[in-house]
Amino acid sequence: MQTHLAAPFRETSEGEVAERILRSCVHCGFCLATCPTYQLLGDELDSPRGRIYLMKQVLEGATPTTRTQRHLDRCLTCRNCETTCPSGVEYGKLLDIGRAVVEREVGRGAAETALRATLKNGLGSRRLFGAALRLGQTLRPLLPGFLKTRVPAADAAAPWPGARHARRMLVLEGCVQPGLKPNINAAAARVLDRLGVSLLAATEAGCCGALAHHLNDAETALALARRNIDAWIPHLDTGVEAIVMTASGCGVKVKDYGWLLREDAAYAEKAARIAAATSDISEILGRERAALRALIARPAATRIAYHPPCTLQHGQKLASGGVESLLVDAGFALSPVAEKHLCCGSAGTYSILQPEIAGALKARKLGHLQAGAPALIATANIGCLTHLQSGTATPVKHWVELLDEVLAAS
Repeated sequence: MQTHLAAPFRETSEGEVAERILRSCVHCGFCLATCPTYQLLGDELDSPRGRIYLMKQVLEGATPTTRTQRHLDRCLTCRNCETTCPSGVEYGKLLDIGRAVVEREVGRGAAETALRATLKNGLGSRRLFGAALRLGQTLRPLLPGFLKTRVPAADAAAPWPGARHARRMLVLEGCVQPGLKPNINAAAARVLDRLGVSLLAATEAGCCGALAHHLNDAETALALARRNIDAWIPHLDTGVEAIVMTASGCGVKVKDYGWLLREDAAYAEKAARIAAATSDISEILGRERAALRALIARPAATRIAYHPPCTLQHGQKLASGGVESLLVDAGFALSPVAEKHLCCGSAGTYSILQPEIAGALKARKLGHLQAGAPALIATANIGCLTHLQSGTATPVKHWVELLDEVLAAS
């Protein structure tokens, strides 16, 4: 794609990246077939190819409008288009640049600005989110139906094993997961403990920065990344093997720290080191698969459906099959699921900011997941878990919790 950047973007870092990505696009249209919003809305401007054209126009000097911003906002950032693209277009990086430019030019109204600030500060703070969640759970019986589905019932965590092994790994506790589903990280700790690995949490670490980043606050996102790097580097220096992610949305962000901080002289090298040390829990357990199989004396006999989050299969490029193989080893029967590549509509704060589109995608996804009448739905990301659970009575759980239950029964 021929590109002629406007003067403000020439010889800038964002301009160089954008031009490289734009020139790699051959506008073949393969991405349209796997874009959730295009599949739903049928509008070329709500497809990756259409949004690329919009961003190209802005970067070449066209004045963006609220219409431009609306089409960019509607993107889920699922990155399914990247998996599909035969030319290797790095659409996610281009979208970050395009959204930031349009945000500077168009801005937001007072109400939308306030909502986005509330989401960023409320969801990104474990303390604030935890307090709000506990209040909502206390008042849950009094809430109307449409609000009750957004406030999950209180969940408890089984015991977290003490640090007793020479092998040690770190886990990111994150911001919303400890309040919503505290048993997920505890389950991962118990599974790893059985494999001779102690899972630890660095108390100084917190939100990975994904929420702020996708709400177009790049500076806050980078500040959060630096804080986490400072919290984790001393542990790596003392022999911690890996940084484990149980939320794939956080995993894709932390694995991107090296790219995001590549121009920060004080943090570039450390950020690259953190990114290289980070693995999804499925990668860690995949490397321990033989030892895990040996621990399973009483396999499960439950039929489940598995939803691979976009942040796992498209963001982290972890091909479908890794989690499934571990679940099959544990005895679970997996229902076939159509359109496994398509987004469920959660996408961080997307389900709040774009509720109609998110709701339609959730209904479509649940229809496929429940087609085989599973007893449970398993997934690998807290956002997908809570979004899907709000639309079904079928229990939705993190897959590592299911593995933990099988090991506990063996």
